[in-house]
Amino acid sequence: MGEDARAGRRLGRRSTSAVSRARPRAAARPVVIGLTGNIGCGKSTVARMLGNLGAQIIDADLVAHQVMAPPGPVFDAVVREFGFGIVADDGSIDRRALGRIVFADPDALRRLDSLVHPTTSATIRQMIEDSAARVVVVEAVKLIEAGTYRMCQSVWLVTCSREQQIERLTTGRGLTREDAERRIDSQTPASEKLAFVDVVIDNGGTIDETHRRVVDAWRRLGL
Repeated sequence: MGEDARAGRRLGRRSTSAVSRARPRAAARPVVIGLTGNIGCGKSTVARMLGNLGAQIIDADLVAHQVMAPPGPVFDAVVREFGFGIVADDGSIDRRALGRIVFADPDALRRLDSLVHPTTSATIRQMIEDSAARVVVVEAVKLIEAGTYRMCQSVWLVTCSREQQIERLTTGRGLTREDAERRIDSQTPASEKLAFVDVVIDNGGTIDETHRRVVDAWRRLGL
């Protein structure tokens, strides 16, 4: 498929109502790009490039961290589900401890997602509505699985080879190969996301090659 836009599958993604804090209700809504890609593929690298082009970046993982912070109902629900062993000395959720549970057990990961995703999605929707930016990028590994893609006018998928994912996770994040493969295998394969995707960014080459692909896709938006 390369990097060409995939047409005809909008699936209700224009449901977002986006208004700014500072502008009147009649002002133009931002274009919302959903940016996804599995662990180690480099979606954060692409997000930084889009930020340099002028987009506002909403990092769904950071939003999830915030909604899971104590005190709060999501924190309470996660601790009830997985026990006090996931609570760090500072009272926050120890994400490494939680990760060891959920990445080894698909059912546990689904339970965690069911507790965290609804509030995360609602928070992201409000951030889009409050934005004064011309373009908003929602960066989320589970953009499609959580239904967040429905807020977006264009969905971009960042890809690379499995071996590149493993190499980046072991050298860049210090994971063992076994842990890296477990985390990769816990995610929906990129091939199953293609039906929802408008743009594919191959991040398997050099940083300059990726940058050219991002700029080309940005220009095709006609902004």
